[in-house]
Amino acid sequence: MKIDFSLVSEGLANTFGDAECTVNIERNRRYSFREFHRLTNRVVNMMRSRLGLKRGDTWMNVLHNDNSSLLSWFTAFKGDVCVCLTNTTDSLEIQAAQITLVKPKVVLIEAELLPTHYALLKKHKLTIVSMDKPSRQFPDVLYFWDLLKGVSDKNPNVVNDDRTDCLAIRFTGGTTGSPKAVMYSIDNYLANKDLHFASPDSLPSHGLRFLHFGMISHASGILHLPVLFRGGCTITMNDRSMLSWCRIVEQEKITGTLMVPSMLYRLLDAPEAKQFDLSSLKFIYYGASPMMPARLKMLRKRFGDIFVQLYGSSEHPAAVTCMSKADHKPLADGSEAHFASAGRVVPGVEVIIADKNGTPLTTGKDGEIWMRSRAICMGYLHQPDKTAAEFCEGYWKSGDFGRIDANGFLYVLDRVKDTIIHKGKNIYPSAVESALCAHPAVQMAAVVGIDDASVGEAVHAEIVLREGLTLNVKDLRTFLVGKIPRHNVPRTIKVASSIPLSPVGKVLRRVVRDACHLPVAAPLPVKTPVSVKRTTGKRPTEKRPSVRAAI
Repeated sequence: MKIDFSLVSEGLANTFGDAECTVNIERNRRYSFREFHRLTNRVVNMMRSRLGLKRGDTWMNVLHNDNSSLLSWFTAFKGDVCVCLTNTTDSLEIQAAQITLVKPKVVLIEAELLPTHYALLKKHKLTIVSMDKPSRQFPDVLYFWDLLKGVSDKNPNVVNDDRTDCLAIRFTGGTTGSPKAVMYSIDNYLANKDLHFASPDSLPSHGLRFLHFGMISHASGILHLPVLFRGGCTITMNDRSMLSWCRIVEQEKITGTLMVPSMLYRLLDAPEAKQFDLSSLKFIYYGASPMMPARLKMLRKRFGDIFVQLYGSSEHPAAVTCMSKADHKPLADGSEAHFASAGRVVPGVEVIIADKNGTPLTTGKDGEIWMRSRAICMGYLHQPDKTAAEFCEGYWKSGDFGRIDANGFLYVLDRVKDTIIHKGKNIYPSAVESALCAHPAVQMAAVVGIDDASVGEAVHAEIVLREGLTLNVKDLRTFLVGKIPRHNVPRTIKVASSIPLSPVGKVLRRVVRDACHLPVAAPLPVKTPVSVKRTTGKRPTEKRPSVRAAI
């Protein structure tokens, strides 16, 4: 199907007019729908006329949320040049590999990153565009807002094929292996919008003010188009502190946001959450990794029935399943087992649980989750073998073990690569982590398998304690008895000051596994203090994303 996205954007501008469309907190920029439409027109026209970009070219986005909000989906879809979205927190080594793979001609980057990135970008002979005025140290770096001067704000009127033209690329999280460059068409993201509106708890049509705490170029982008197509306002922040988040929620009367579980755990313990008025919040979407049921109960008790879970992926950048507000309550028979699920399949998505041969399994059986809808990506850039291996008849093989119960709830048990094989039996790390986090002293946990000649893999756990608490490891093992099978109880447990997280807030189990040099047969020494008590020492916390981290 042919599409001129500038006409789609013009329609939104005509419908919502002077209503606030985009707010950038740090730079205090505010655009109405009309202004946002004209600005993104100018950006596309500038890229074509002054940067010389044309169909088949790629430019790279190394930007914070506020700048990315001007240069992501609307800008990409109005033009005919592909955007590659990256994380500002990616290492230079990762950035170099991304550039080598994608081969962009232009990079738009934050001025603060020029001292570290300039040599790399010049080595690859890229045209460098800084979003803030570059210092004299970099005389050949172009300034974005200078490039826009005098550029027409008329519609570019570029016509694309919404199914076959690749206009966006972003990288997978790399939690279980090397990141892959995922290719998207316009229709992949229009499907994202349509599937959201088909979900039981879609965003409201009036008074919507949505705060992007994580990066809109990644997980938080799952709500970017739905917000704007509802006539809502997207508010972006670059700071990752709970204090800033709480202040902005109160100041901007935020009605919705999206956070990964690790962020919500921080919110649960943050004193700032009690110092600011957060009553405007009507929706908190969460996803990207499993939520501990014990923490979910605490969050609902603290903030009310405002939580909605979404399950998606880089390869399917839209909701596959949704656990609605209603589903966050016990079932008619009083059962709460579904709190550990990812919700029910969103209308419009096909999901099967497949065995190793790709044969669909019956209800209640464990297998690999396969999914199919219009949102399924176009494949992996320059990796035909991986594309052929992971996609089959329109389905994407997720690499997640899962099951669907008789009530239609999908349980994402764990990554296939993370599953621990202990004496021939599967142990799902997320189930052990949930049990660990049910202890009132445990804030966060990571569980991995360690090679052991006698059992295949032994279970090892690392935990971060909540503020001001200590915990006797022996008592923690006792706490787990009866909550999980005995062979699931970790043989070794380490109390850590932090747990490595990806830029999107997922636990990096491969990093925990690679860094673990403990002798498996020997349990950790047990401390003598009482099981749980208050201390006045420094708070041991998870590794928090930096100011530039992405969701």
